[in-house]
Amino acid sequence: MIQSILETIGNTPLITIPNTNKANEGQVLLKYERFNPGGSIKDRPAIYIIQEAERRGWLKPGGTIIESSSGNFGISLAMIGAAKGYRVIILADPKTTSANLALLKGFGAEVIVVTEQDDSGSYHKTRIALANKLAKEIEYAYRPDQCFNMLNSEAHFKSTAREILDACSGNIAAFITAVSTGGQLGGISSYMKTYAPDVRIIGVDAAGSTIFGGQAKPYRIPGIGLSWTPVNLHLSDIDSAYQITDQQAFLAARAFARHEGILMGPSSGACALVALKIAQELAPGERVVCMVSDGGERYIQTLFNEEWMTEQEFATVSDTEEIRAMARQLQPWSLCPTDEANYRPDLIQSLDVPETTLSINAEMSNRAVHR
Repeated sequence: MIQSILETIGNTPLITIPNTNKANEGQVLLKYERFNPGGSIKDRPAIYIIQEAERRGWLKPGGTIIESSSGNFGISLAMIGAAKGYRVIILADPKTTSANLALLKGFGAEVIVVTEQDDSGSYHKTRIALANKLAKEIEYAYRPDQCFNMLNSEAHFKSTAREILDACSGNIAAFITAVSTGGQLGGISSYMKTYAPDVRIIGVDAAGSTIFGGQAKPYRIPGIGLSWTPVNLHLSDIDSAYQITDQQAFLAARAFARHEGILMGPSSGACALVALKIAQELAPGERVVCMVSDGGERYIQTLFNEEWMTEQEFATVSDTEEIRAMARQLQPWSLCPTDEANYRPDLIQSLDVPETTLSINAEMSNRAVHR
């Protein structure tokens, strides 16, 4: 008998895409994180960070969890708060979908929508700064701090990466996932480079994000991208990076729903498109594992809304050959991501990163030195 919904986190399936992936090329396997109870991959780091905070006495019964999140991580924390009895406050922004806002409130979270843009034209820094301010003002508050907390990547190093490698019996040619706070790509790439160094690691970002350098500009893909390289991500572990446009990401996600019966969000559509590109370069029997971070239900009012898509001047229909052709034409943004590093240590002070996060990161850095 399962004692808590939180015990069902993890052990998600790998799914093939036979209608889009051809037999004469590498095999694409989608790691389908929609099967987590909160509906996304963010359940994994959320429960890991909260349990660690409880163990260290930073989060106690009756406490408040405060986080900056445009969707999935906040939803995971709201679910965990509901299951464990914590108050949860989430700092969202205008890009957060109405479905995500409804889910946050459905789990009982209090939502503050931050409308002030930061210097990159996004909302990440203004959300984070306000979350840190509230965490200091509210008694018994804890900030999971997914952007700067290296427990984010450790969660994936200890569980997700091992799960993937075991499920494939070590037979993986390439691994692909999106970059946002760097946790999943950082943790999984570190594990692969340690235990399966021949696996090619590929990061996928939104065109307009500057995680892998470049010029910042607005983009519509939710749950992906930053205006700096996150501390959870060691670019030396990444073999190449792709930047995907809004239209490519939204169109690919719609195509996988229509032609494979698989719901996914736009950031996962971007990753699956890159996975098809890599598969076309590989021989039969070689595997590409692609992380699908969530399902598509949270994007009903955008991704699957014909009127909204038309307003964005996005195409709405494509067949499998068009998607395959789109994938074939993709070119890497960078073949040496370390050359494009955009780390911003100054943000630790300017955004007032919590002491709990800094102590964890210092401890993990010392552990790595003495490993």
